[in-house]
Amino acid sequence: MQDNGTSIHWHGIRQLGSNTADGVNGITECPLAPGDTRTYTFLCTQFGTSWYHSHYSAQYGDGAVGAIIIDGPASSNYDIDLGSYIVNEWYYPTSYQINYAASVNLQTGSPPPNADNILVSGTNKNTAGGGKYGVVTMTKGKKYRLRLINTSADNFIRVSLDNHNFTVMTADFIPIKPYTTQWVLLAIGQRYDVVINANQAVGNYWFRANTAADCASGNNHGTGLSIFTVDITKEQVVTNGANLVVWGINTTSINIQWDNPTLSYVASGNTSYPTVYNLIELPTAGIWTYWVIQEVPGTPPIPHPIHLHGHDFFVLGAGAGTFDPTTYTTTLNFATPPRRDTAIMPGGGWLVIAFNTNNPGAWLMHCHIAWHVSEGLGVQFLESKSSIPNPGADYTRVCNNWKTYEKTMAYPKSDSGL
Repeated sequence: MQDNGTSIHWHGIRQLGSNTADGVNGITECPLAPGDTRTYTFLCTQFGTSWYHSHYSAQYGDGAVGAIIIDGPASSNYDIDLGSYIVNEWYYPTSYQINYAASVNLQTGSPPPNADNILVSGTNKNTAGGGKYGVVTMTKGKKYRLRLINTSADNFIRVSLDNHNFTVMTADFIPIKPYTTQWVLLAIGQRYDVVINANQAVGNYWFRANTAADCASGNNHGTGLSIFTVDITKEQVVTNGANLVVWGINTTSINIQWDNPTLSYVASGNTSYPTVYNLIELPTAGIWTYWVIQEVPGTPPIPHPIHLHGHDFFVLGAGAGTFDPTTYTTTLNFATPPRRDTAIMPGGGWLVIAFNTNNPGAWLMHCHIAWHVSEGLGVQFLESKSSIPNPGADYTRVCNNWKTYEKTMAYPKSDSGL
């Protein structure tokens, strides 16, 4: 970028009364020089899925793109929004090199160079076996909204999910009468919002993204692939407008850092929380949140006393085996649930609790068997982060003193720290 100008176009945005924000260099603006900045300001009067990209030569083909989601009503029901899912071709040479080669080929009547790969949500394996397939986990019996976007430079892409249909409800920014199909063809810049019903057997299914040869598209590496997993224990779902999250016991181990507590991240505005902090943000105050805690089948069937800091909670239900979210209206007690701050999850079973986000802070939820939380059986909620006051000078003093001591401590941390 130090040797290029740039401009950013907001694909599909109407820009009513804001033509100068359309981001087309040479038409609505001069390119931004290296090191220069500008702010694009416009009103979002549409809703749905789109993307933004550089409009400076072939620059966006090197990755100067991103997704746009504008919330609004939907013309088909779904439980969970999986967000944007970008498909695009990838070239090993730069987009400028491909752009030049395509121009030369045009003079001889030859097609442009084939792509070297297809990326599905940013990843795929290459011909040498490097890279990785993306993985999306779905809960059996739930419906998922997937926002498909083709951000390619040259290729039409046809997408499908093995053994599953797509219910198409939006084409670009336009809501449509839903229809069902086995695949959709995305031209460059097109978007489709589709609903996937995870009604097939538990297992893995290929999501396929093929360059459309019938549209004069080409790719040297066959199909772009991603894995969609239908499961029953590890997915966030939506029930009556509230979050319902499944936390699989022993599948994710919390592991905090003594010298860098969560509140230090909050105080400094750092949101790069380590994955092992097992942190879930609850940004909205005053809403009810619902949590399914499920012991993964095959683990030792040990009862776990689950304790939540900062709150007590309603115990909506508990039972043996695997919780079936499709029967929640008859399985759970919403009328007269007991209220606790510690509740027992049966061995080999499940526990469902609910609490209101009325106490800003970073709160731990964990098994109260000391050996279990030591081994990582915990999760933390960062609740109403914007309302948490700065921890203050004494907090900083204590941390600084600890960091000095930690350098020479005899027994360094060897477990979760909790």
